[in-house]
Amino acid sequence: MSASGQKAGATDGVKGSALDLFRSRYLHRFAPYLAECERRMAGITGQPGGSLESSSTMTLAAGGKRLRPLLVFLSARKGYEPGEDHYVAAVAVEMVHMATLVHDDVLDGAELRRGEPTVVSRYGPGVSIAAGDYLFSSAFDVLSATGSARSVSLLASTSLDLSRGELMQMAAAGDFSLTRQDYEERCRLKTSSLFATSCRLGALLSGCGDEVVEAMGRFGSCIGLAFQISDDILDFSGDGELTGKLSGVDLRDGTVTLPLILAMEQDRGLAPLLAGDLDEARITEICRRVRLSGGLESARRQAEGYVEQAARALSLVEGVIDTEPLELIAAATVDRST
Repeated sequence: MSASGQKAGATDGVKGSALDLFRSRYLHRFAPYLAECERRMAGITGQPGGSLESSSTMTLAAGGKRLRPLLVFLSARKGYEPGEDHYVAAVAVEMVHMATLVHDDVLDGAELRRGEPTVVSRYGPGVSIAAGDYLFSSAFDVLSATGSARSVSLLASTSLDLSRGELMQMAAAGDFSLTRQDYEERCRLKTSSLFATSCRLGALLSGCGDEVVEAMGRFGSCIGLAFQISDDILDFSGDGELTGKLSGVDLRDGTVTLPLILAMEQDRGLAPLLAGDLDEARITEICRRVRLSGGLESARRQAEGYVEQAARALSLVEGVIDTEPLELIAAATVDRST
């Protein structure tokens, strides 16, 4: 945590995680903005009628961290009161995120997300694909209201990145020779690109110059990478009741993640275990050996390195953007239980 984050905690008399500090100091300020986003998204998902409406509404009701819309508001110019443009941008990025989750669950055949039935498990792939398409289309419809061609272009480019990242993940399924570089590129496309765009939109739509917009994009990209690595660590170490999924889900899907890559560098006996079909006993053993290898600790250090890079990006915008809440959000990406 940054020195400013530590000072914030001392000022409030609050002890705990970076997320606790953020909640105590800043959540009351941004909660009304997020509530308005939720209201607007409910209006959109409640429009089409029939199974498309019920499946889209089910996706929204599943909840989530709403981190991407929060980043839109946090990245606005200091002293700027978020208005209509920020609301529609925040709604747009979250609806794109929701659409990718629906489509991912179709591709993975996932039955649970956050401990609840997925749309595909309840409605089947046809309706689920249509629901994801509806959410994607609605995102661009609402964002067009800003009249900012650059904003629409940013989200369109990000959507292409998301598609490329998903295809990259599918092509590499079961490839346990995946390199760190390939893993990082996949994460950049599939996860951090939308974080980066959320931050860019927040800065852009509050009138910030190009240098600030790009610095905020670098910040978002770095915390997106840290977030994804932390998510991959939780797949080996997380409490299923908190994460809403079993440990080893990525192994079951054939998705190779950084903790496994790093563990294989230390434990040469892992490779033979990964050959052939992975039954539950073997998955349990692989997870155990990944934890023993130090792979989780090494992955966490890499995530912390991205948080440090994010802090350097923020140093370029001090005085223009209120950086303290963003520092706490960055720290919270590597201090997670869900």
